[in-house]
Order: sequence, then structure tokens, then C-alpha cells
Amino acid sequence: MKFHIVSDSSCDLPDSYIVQSGISIVPFYISFDGENYLRERTDIPVREFYQQMAEKKGIFPKTSMPSISDYAERFLPYAKEKIPVLCICLNASFSGSMQSARTAAQEICEMYPEAEITVMDSREATGLQGLLVKEAVELRDAGRTLKEAEEALLSIRDSGRIFFTANDLEYLRNGGRIGKAAAIAGSMLKVKPLIGYEHGELVADGISRGRKKSLVKAIENAKDYIRKHGIDLKEYRFAAGCGLDLEEFEEFCGMVLREFAEFGITKEKMDCFQIGATIGVHTGPGPIGVGILKRCI
Repeated sequence: MKFHIVSDSSCDLPDSYIVQSGISIVPFYISFDGENYLRERTDIPVREFYQQMAEKKGIFPKTSMPSISDYAERFLPYAKEKIPVLCICLNASFSGSMQSARTAAQEICEMYPEAEITVMDSREATGLQGLLVKEAVELRDAGRTLKEAEEALLSIRDSGRIFFTANDLEYLRNGGRIGKAAAIAGSMLKVKPLIGYEHGELVADGISRGRKKSLVKAIENAKDYIRKHGIDLKEYRFAAGCGLDLEEFEEFCGMVLREFAEFGITKEKMDCFQIGATIGVHTGPGPIGVGILKRCI
């Protein structure tokens, strides 16, 4: 029997893929005032979230994790039908989403002892989490059991690496990533941070003067990393992601395809993501970059 796949909305997969692949998404919540919370993608589309950020200067939105009942609602129909469930959650060090899912799974399994629900810490975020979910879909469709799929995904989840930049230091300062003085100085000098993500943590990848140079530098950082580690991209999924500015993203993707042609990357081999609220609240409306994750099969 094929297992069902659930993920929280931090995976940032396009709606078209979610419908096509038959997976379930449990949304995070977004608030601009600390009181009223909207479900990401359900009550507030991601583009509207970014547009409000751009229009409400000085307002720093917050996210809240899915509740236990949110997950239980997704798990229940499959538990009743004795269909195994694999739930892939945002990096547990970033959010309590996985703990909500685990508690919900325990409650459902107490009600339905024959239910099989596996909750996995993706150790990833945004597009990398999405790529891990895509690998789960391929494993499911290849006829792997829930246990086999879990083992395969655990073997690759720490292979992910993101290289990106943000356009507004104030959001990083508000999130505690940089100090106030550094944010002020960086804004005056038009310095843009280069940020990476690996082994479940954000890392500093340097700085660059100006937005366009930072985009070039993010690409260079990715190429240097791939060469240094002897990575064969035929064995990896490759993705690009952005926040609000889709016109800028189109230009960026053109740069990426030109620069990564030597590694065999074509438009057909590049997944594109709109980075969602769980990362966007920390970066502002301008995150943009690329990422890689090793394939299972």
C-alpha cells in the first residue's frame, strides 16, 4: 500500500505540484500585528504576504507553527483507512512544528492502534525541504514502503546546501541575526549579506556591495562549493528561489542557467520556488538564491 505524504507549508512547493503529487500541506500562521493570525497560502497568499511587508515598512511580521489539531485533522482520514503516513516537517531547531506533528500522531495512534504515522525532522527549510518532499514522492511512486522511504530520506537530508542573499538588513537585525550597529552601517554602505544553510544551520557566506553584485556572489559561492566538494550535480536536485520580485528572479534564473551550464543544469533540471513566510519573516521581501540536495534514487 502506498503511503501518504504530509508536510508543513515551509516546504514552499508550488500549488500545482501539491495537487499533482497528491500530498497534504499543513499551513503555518502569519501575523502582522501579533494578534490576528492567518494561515499561510490558505488565508494569505505568499505574494500578498511579501507585498504587505514591502508596503508596511518598519512592521516585522511573525509566524506561528501549526497546531496539534491542524496535524491531527490531516492524519485522521488516513488513519481510519489504515493508510501509512509520512510527515516531513521544518527543521526542528527552527520551529515546534515537528513536535505538534508528533503529538498529533501519538493521539491519532491511540485512537487507531493500527495507524502508522512517521514524523520526520527534515533538517531543512524552504526549497530544500521541498526537494526532500519531492524525493519522498518519487520513493512512494517507486513502490517503496514507508520504512524504506524513511531510511532513504534520512541518508540524504544533511546533504542540502543553500546559497542566498537578502536585500534588507533590518529584518535580519530584528531577528537577532546581526546587531543594530551592523545593520545601520550595512544600510549606509549598501552592503548585502550572503547567507548559507547547511547541516540544519544558517551560516555566513560573506558580504557584497550592492544587490546585483550580491546575486553574482551567491552564484559564485555555489559554484565554488560544488567544485571544492567534488559534487556531481547529476546526483543532486538543483533549485532556485525568490521572494517578491519575480522580474528580478527571471533575470537571476537566466544568470544561473548560464553559469551552471558547465555542470549540466538546464531549465528542465532546475526546480523553482517562491520562498515562503517561515524564511521571509527573517529576510524581508527580497531573498533570492540557489540550493542543492542529493537524490535518493
